[in-house]
Amino acid sequence: MSETLELLASAPFWVAVLRIATPLVLGTLGVLLCERAGVLNLGIEGIMVAGAFAGWLAVWQGAPLWIGVLVAALVGAAFGLLHALLTVVLALSQHVAGLGITLLATSLASYAYRVSFPKVDSPPTIQPFAPMSVLPIPVLNEQTPLTLLALLLVPAIGWLLYRTPAGLALRMVGENPAAAEGQGLSVAGVRTAAIVAGSALMGVAGAFLTLAAFNAFYFNMVNGRGWVCVALVVFASWRPGKALVGALLFAFFDALQLRLQQAGGGVFGLELPYQVYLMLPYAMAIVALVVVARRAAYPQALMKPYRKGER
Repeated sequence: MSETLELLASAPFWVAVLRIATPLVLGTLGVLLCERAGVLNLGIEGIMVAGAFAGWLAVWQGAPLWIGVLVAALVGAAFGLLHALLTVVLALSQHVAGLGITLLATSLASYAYRVSFPKVDSPPTIQPFAPMSVLPIPVLNEQTPLTLLALLLVPAIGWLLYRTPAGLALRMVGENPAAAEGQGLSVAGVRTAAIVAGSALMGVAGAFLTLAAFNAFYFNMVNGRGWVCVALVVFASWRPGKALVGALLFAFFDALQLRLQQAGGGVFGLELPYQVYLMLPYAMAIVALVVVARRAAYPQALMKPYRKGER
């Protein structure tokens, strides 16, 4: 037990928690924007892969790191625009369109990598974002600027949703699009803007992996984080503050399982297969969803296509 308390009290452990949580925070905020407008975006997994590759490739070709982040955001926004065309304009199934976007984005990233590096066995590396090392808080001091950006976006998006006319319009479109149209709002326009903005955040979430967490692009590096973000939105009841808490909670168990594997089960005196530790954060996520999902107040128009003039 003393070893466990020592682990939980160590600064490196919480540095790892915040680093693991960063792409989850960015991706969850992106999904939240889409779903608040009434559109489920299951393309997040592929958009994160495409953003990770595009941002890394731009930097590898000589662009500054922040330009790489911008490229990742633009790539994410482009896939978001495609998703909006399929689900908002054409009113196709949001589930099918999202999964199609994931397959398309992942395949394009894989193809572009093979074309760009046909004779490379291991991916080239770049110089990633360095820790800020200027903040008075030790845990934040070891993080990169993208982590600070993710943390600042939480109150910013909360303010946008609950304190601005644009946020009211977005929430109204997600709750009652007919009423929003009656107020002179363009349901298609608001939903499209939300999807594009949310998908841009998903692209940045992917770029964090290649421009901050690692220094190269690897296949399967997203590793299901997109699906975790979709679950975290439900856990958060579609609120940015709770989304941050959910991302930190998942990251806590993920960092913990890594330390447990390194300790060989010695932390709790248990000799367990490493698969049990790998399962830990996902099992905790399922438990949290079961507890929270029943009383979650989801947007009433979520996953419901809307055509102008319909009632």
